Amino acid sequence: MQATFGTRHNKVEAVICDMDNTLFDLVGAKREACRCVVDYLGTGDPEALFSRFLSGAYGFEDHRNIRDYLESLGVYDPGTFEVCCRTYEDVKLDMVETYPGVEETLRCLADAGIGLAVATDAELFQARRRLGKTGLIDLFEVVVTPEISGKRKPEPDSLLYALRRLDTAPAEAMMVGDSPVRDIAPGRRLGMVTAFAAYGDWRRSGPAEVGADIVLANFSELAGHLGIPGR
Repeated sequence: MQATFGTRHNKVEAVICDMDNTLFDLVGAKREACRCVVDYLGTGDPEALFSRFLSGAYGFEDHRNIRDYLESLGVYDPGTFEVCCRTYEDVKLDMVETYPGVEETLRCLADAGIGLAVATDAELFQARRRLGKTGLIDLFEVVVTPEISGKRKPEPDSLLYALRRLDTAPAEAMMVGDSPVRDIAPGRRLGMVTAFAAYGDWRRSGPAEVGADIVLANFSELAGHLGIPGR
C-alpha cells in the first residue's frame, strides 16, 4: 500500500493518534461540564471557569482549577468543592462522543493491517475512561500517557514508545493530531508523516503555522489518504 505525501513516498504501516480533540471533542465536553458546575453554584461564568483550565497554573484537568475558581467567587468549602469536582467529571465524560467516522475509519485501518496507537498527555486513568466510554479502547494496540513514557508532548518520548511497541520505524508511521506544537511538530522531527486534525483545532491555527503533510477536514479522510477504501 503506497501513499504519497508531498515529495516523499511512504508506506505507512502504523498510525499514532492524539486523543482529545482528535478522536472526540473534549473542549466542548469541558465547556458543558463548566456550565453545569456554574449552574449548580447559581453564580459565576462558565467561560471564566473554563479559562482557569487554560491558565497553566496547574494542569488542563487539575481540580485545583475548580478550587481556585470557587475561592475567587468566595463560595469555597470542602463539600461544595467535592460536588463541583464530581459534577465536572461526570458531565465531561458523559458528553464525550467520537467525531463522525472515527470508529469506522479506525476499523478500516485495522482491517488493512495498520498498527494503531494513542499518544496523549491525559492521565492514564482519564484516557482509559474516555476510550472506554467511546468504545474505541479495543481498537488500539497501544495507549501511551506521560506516566508510561515519562514525558509530555511535544517531547517525542510518547511517540517513540508507541513506535517501539508497534515495531515500526518513524518513516513508516503517521502522527495524527489537532495541535501544531504538541502533535505535528514532534512527528515531523522524528520523520513521521503528519496529519493535522483541523476539525478539532479549537485554537484556529493558520495553515502556514501547522506544517503538516496533510490536513484533515474530518477524520474519515484519513483512509483515503492512506489508499484504503472506506466502508
